Amino acid sequence: MAEIDRLSESIAWIDLSFVERDRTPEWAIQVGIRCHLAGMSLRDASQFLEKLGVQRSHVAIHEWVHKANLQPISTVTADQLAVDEKMIRLHGQEFWLYGAVDPQTNEILHVSLFPTATKQTTRWFLDELHRRYQLDNVLFLVDDANYLGPVLAEDGYRFQILSHGNRNAIERVFWEVERRTSSFANSFSHVELETAEEWLEAFAVYHNSRQS
Repeated sequence: MAEIDRLSESIAWIDLSFVERDRTPEWAIQVGIRCHLAGMSLRDASQFLEKLGVQRSHVAIHEWVHKANLQPISTVTADQLAVDEKMIRLHGQEFWLYGAVDPQTNEILHVSLFPTATKQTTRWFLDELHRRYQLDNVLFLVDDANYLGPVLAEDGYRFQILSHGNRNAIERVFWEVERRTSSFANSFSHVELETAEEWLEAFAVYHNSRQS
């Protein structure tokens, strides 16, 4: 029981309101989700739960992550945000990852995936970010990426092109996402855009929980 208590601590960010008459104990669902988001494959997380006396398939753990609907939520207090775009591969498919990070707290505020990177997809990402956080007075920190700088300039946002300093926060997060996408991709025979984005949002919640 001590092992269960240790694994279950500090995971209040997992809302289990989706659980309805599930035969699995809530602590096991929390541990399964946490293990997968911390880096275990779905099958490894399933085997780990089995060692704790709970037999559930890797498919069940995937469903828990999906049903938990974890999405990053933050109260923006910094006057700067690091934003970036990057191509990532999942099972040989190319996706464009857009992300925004608070450089003061290292929290991920928002992530989006698109099948391509254009001015329009960049605007969609910025519009989503703005609707969620109302970023009228924020200074965006960007590198010389293809579309972020031009779109920010055309749409009247405040921004600064920077290749070091506070903008490194987004680079560190993207490095971690790239490191983790291989274990994510290996969990599925086919990767759909919605599935990949759900996983990234859940990972962002896990990441943010470790910054406090």
